[in-house]
Amino acid sequence: MAVLTIRKDRTPTALRKLAKSIEDARVARRVLAIANALDGMSREDAAKSAGMDRQTLRDWVLRYNAHGIDGLLDRWNGGRPPTFTVEEQAKIVEIVLAGSDPETTGISAYTLEDLAHICESRFGKRMHPWSLGRLLKRLGLSRQKARPIHPETNPVAAAAFKKRSAHPTINS
Repeated sequence: MAVLTIRKDRTPTALRKLAKSIEDARVARRVLAIANALDGMSREDAAKSAGMDRQTLRDWVLRYNAHGIDGLLDRWNGGRPPTFTVEEQAKIVEIVLAGSDPETTGISAYTLEDLAHICESRFGKRMHPWSLGRLLKRLGLSRQKARPIHPETNPVAAAAFKKRSAHPTINS
């Protein structure tokens, strides 16, 4: 097994003190594992004490040697880029808010599958309907449909009906 050298600009005691002040528990465990390894504990035991395996500790030591404590921080890269640009997302919102025209499209209300087909034909990008549903939710749209109203509904009669409720808590 190759010897793993650790930079010695901080003592194990200083590293343990530092670990107590670090709020991110994951980083604190990495600092403690390095402190234990500096104290002479075997790499396997130092890794186990911090809840990781020997190879993971080696990788963290290499980052610590290269970048110091900052090397022990998680580096999130932002994830996968969005499928649709901001302009395309705005256009999707316009499409949804405009609604479908049943006489030209034959669709009375858009489903997620319909919207996925529209996105593919307009933007040339495919997205699963469920993923599109999550996108629409992030854009502030809900899946609720407007409650249908009969064309011959009399709003005055409906309001009068609501006022004459027999339930005592509704009238008060």
